[in-house]
Amino acid sequence: MDLLIVEDDAVLGKAVQRGLLEAGHQCEWVRSGQKGLEEAQSQQFDVIVLDLLLPDLSGIEVLKDLRAYGQRTPVLILTALGTIDERVAGLNAGADDYMVKPFAFPELMARLDAICRRTQVKPSASTVVGELTLNLTNRRVTRQGRELDLTPTEFSLLEFLMRYAGQVVTRKMLCEHLWDSNWEGATNVIEVHINRLRSKVDKGYDRQLIQTVRGRGYSLLAQ
Repeated sequence: MDLLIVEDDAVLGKAVQRGLLEAGHQCEWVRSGQKGLEEAQSQQFDVIVLDLLLPDLSGIEVLKDLRAYGQRTPVLILTALGTIDERVAGLNAGADDYMVKPFAFPELMARLDAICRRTQVKPSASTVVGELTLNLTNRRVTRQGRELDLTPTEFSLLEFLMRYAGQVVTRKMLCEHLWDSNWEGATNVIEVHINRLRSKVDKGYDRQLIQTVRGRGYSLLAQ
């Protein structure tokens, strides 16, 4: 699994990260709600382990913002807040599971494994994001029913952007998706392909779906 831990307690955060790394998983650890929100929006994780009592943004605020942006990455809340009302509030905000501190590490691992099993579903042949429909079977793309004539590279770019609609996708992520998982080349080549794709997706429409996020990458409007 590739996991993100959002935990401000240095001792606990370091211990959980070490345990997950020793179990063979990839694991990133951040110590504030704002940083956790930024990392979750800019990278793909299998599960987010989220504390609620965080500096700047609370865990509930982070979770609500992620769900509002269309981010569906599973979230396991790991917190000292353990009343029934607090558990219900966390689950209603969009959490997939809820654990109360102190906890046993084997149980945390079991719950993370269970979340991954539940969320590993076969993707649909068709993806719909707002006015766009992309069909993986016949490789057709339409906007408001009008078919778009895309090259194979443009199709792959759009499919990736639609998969993470509402989230920031970096140039490096797009390069690695298109060409190689260990891509280390110049990422400005992506700008050329994005501009060509944008001319086909957005030309003639008042609403521009493909957005440039300055200094970070690109995002496809989710609504």
